[in-house]
Amino acid sequence: MTDPIVRPMTEQDRTAVIALLAGSDPWKRLGYQTQDWDNYFTPLPRGRDSYVVEQDGTVAGIAVVRRKFLLGDYLELFGVADWARGKGLGGRLLAHIEGRVFAKAQNLFACVSDFNEQGRHFYKQQGYQEIGPIPNLLIQDSAEILLRKTSGPARTSKN
Repeated sequence: MTDPIVRPMTEQDRTAVIALLAGSDPWKRLGYQTQDWDNYFTPLPRGRDSYVVEQDGTVAGIAVVRRKFLLGDYLELFGVADWARGKGLGGRLLAHIEGRVFAKAQNLFACVSDFNEQGRHFYKQQGYQEIGPIPNLLIQDSAEILLRKTSGPARTSKN
């Protein structure tokens, strides 16, 4: 087994990324289907940074970052294949994203579904704070919880 590699997503990764997302929760529970992901990744998201984590030549996770959101960036999409969970691959991918974001901004935001206990636990372990719920954003009777990880305030006060 080789060390995982985090790299920019390419067109050649589309099929593997779509299969990863279409076959896993929370995306299935949220109603996303293969066609939704095909539309999202055709063409690859513009104006965003897209990365995959790869283990032994197989795509194990995907992250898409939208730049310039609330004095930071926004992790628009984050998914790890069911077979890759609990192996540190998601943590490696997120650490890569954070390194890039915190080199230029103080905040990284994300959302996680209120029913996604595994995801909420993962983000908490990575140092994210739950800011608050956004009810009925994606599906009825569920909330997306806004998360934030910060390296400090955007400005320092002058006394």
